[in-house]
Amino acid sequence: MEWTITADAPGKVCLMQGNEAVVRGAVEAGINFAASYPGSPSSQVLGMLGKIARERNFYAEWSTNEVCALEACIGVSLANARSLCVVKQNGLLCVADALHCGAQHGIKGGLVIITSDDPSAHSSTNEFDSRYQAMSADVPMLEPTNMQEAKDMIPYAFELSEKTQQMVIVRLTTRVCHGRGNVVLGELPEKPHQMQQVGEWDRLTCVNYLHEPMLKKLDNIQEVFETCPYNHYEGPEQPKKLVIAGGTGRLYCHEAIRRLEVGGEIGLLSLATVWPLPENYILQYLRSADQVLVLEEVDPVLEHNLEAIAGKHRLNIAFSGRSNGALPRIGELNPDIVMNAVAALADTPDYEKKAGVADTLPVRDLTFCAGCPHRATFYLLKKALKYEKNPGIVVGDIGCYIMSSQAAGFWAYQACNAMGSGVNLAEGLGQLTAYGLDQKVVTMCGDSTFFHTIIPGLVNASYHHANMLLMVLDNSATAMTGFQPHPGTGITAMGDQTQAMSIEKICEAIGCQVTIADPFDVKGTSKILRELLDQDGLKVLIMKQPCATLMSKQTTKRLKVYVDQDICYGDGCGCDKFCSRVWGCPGNSWDFTKNKAQIDPMSCVGCGVCAQLCPSGAIKVEGGEEE
Repeated sequence: MEWTITADAPGKVCLMQGNEAVVRGAVEAGINFAASYPGSPSSQVLGMLGKIARERNFYAEWSTNEVCALEACIGVSLANARSLCVVKQNGLLCVADALHCGAQHGIKGGLVIITSDDPSAHSSTNEFDSRYQAMSADVPMLEPTNMQEAKDMIPYAFELSEKTQQMVIVRLTTRVCHGRGNVVLGELPEKPHQMQQVGEWDRLTCVNYLHEPMLKKLDNIQEVFETCPYNHYEGPEQPKKLVIAGGTGRLYCHEAIRRLEVGGEIGLLSLATVWPLPENYILQYLRSADQVLVLEEVDPVLEHNLEAIAGKHRLNIAFSGRSNGALPRIGELNPDIVMNAVAALADTPDYEKKAGVADTLPVRDLTFCAGCPHRATFYLLKKALKYEKNPGIVVGDIGCYIMSSQAAGFWAYQACNAMGSGVNLAEGLGQLTAYGLDQKVVTMCGDSTFFHTIIPGLVNASYHHANMLLMVLDNSATAMTGFQPHPGTGITAMGDQTQAMSIEKICEAIGCQVTIADPFDVKGTSKILRELLDQDGLKVLIMKQPCATLMSKQTTKRLKVYVDQDICYGDGCGCDKFCSRVWGCPGNSWDFTKNKAQIDPMSCVGCGVCAQLCPSGAIKVEGGEEE
């Protein structure tokens, strides 16, 4: 899609994904700088910016973590540069300190923060609402409904940021990020935004006397939002029944009103300015309303703020939405949910309530990819801990390996708090082993997470001589979010080769004993694990094996793994279909016609671990041919 994003074709209509539209908007705004840490559903934004950065003469980076990203953007604003910081909902929490301080001291060059919320937690550990962060920090927030607005709001947000000398947050949700729609392209600037020399008296310093000026900025922004072009109303002039929608709720409501044929009695007010709310603009429609349905993702933030406005002006309105059962309290909106809610508001007597599509779909068990080194790692760890007198304690971190808390990872995890927390959880438990806790303490993280937030916790654990084992699952990529590079990979977002940071050397410099093992080497790694578990003190075990997807793409030799069904005993083996039922690799299945194990050659990536675990030796491995 690079050609679309960089095409100098104003007025051309293109089918674009929401993330692509954001990138196009950033290019049209003439950005100078972009930074992010990958997190779905907005991971693609920085990836695409990195590909076109040189062509459009701006800088883009995958930062070590979200704090690095935002603070770098704040720094470049001193030079009047336009910067884009891209985070997901969890990442916005990570930058809370920088966000609050940055809001108080303000900015010089335009700074737009993209935050992507993930209702229903499709690719997250939890769902929550980033609007609270904007309200807490007194930072204005916009929310696009469709792909056209996702593009157009970026230049608008930069102009607003520079006009008010304040950061602006643009909130996306999963359906906007990943949905597609027509986008009319705007003009591209000849060159990026004009930067300036940093003056001697240019200051971005958080001091308390700036709190009042910050609040005045917010008041000014509220006045601007009263005439924001992205707020819309359609319907009767003085609606008795009103729907107020933000984000995707607007699109679903459009469809519901059309299908129910209630456009003459129900008004639809779409708000893009989610904080601060344009109170006078909203009151135009609230004053005539008796009933108001509020459509929003995720929490009843808009609903409660509208209730406050109505209460302030003594309006007698019955509000419904997330907080009273008109909409589900959790999960994302969908057309069926909105259709049911609008039908209830319209009091449509002949409407038959529809069940959601999700209610009729079978549950798909989570699993690791075929050949994933994490599956082998958790199996070997679980097996090693069975030799202990007391059950071991395994705490973890955020990434693909979160599935270790389920059957895919043999139920290995007992606790996972937040990204980077695993080493700190383990440090606390490890200290207790000197005070009567007779259990081995193990934690783990991925290679990208190691650079993101593990290092400070590891410094703390080493300094205080924690009794624990840290396993770094080094699969050479930020695999869960799309294989973005990190400091251990030796490549940047713009494709430059650089010196890869050595996890081993960093750990040694912190004072840790370091061992490297291959999770595909069942016998050797099992021995290493048992030896390390028998040792006191802080140990680091780096489980080094590329992600299966990367392995299948990059390997020059493939191993052929197959089942010799003449050797396989089937149900007579006594393994209880270990390869297909317990091991759980998608490449392992069961031939019910012959009652024998089998390997799917299309799924198998040739790791060969199942062959090492097969009790009858029926699974065979042959060296592959040169590709």
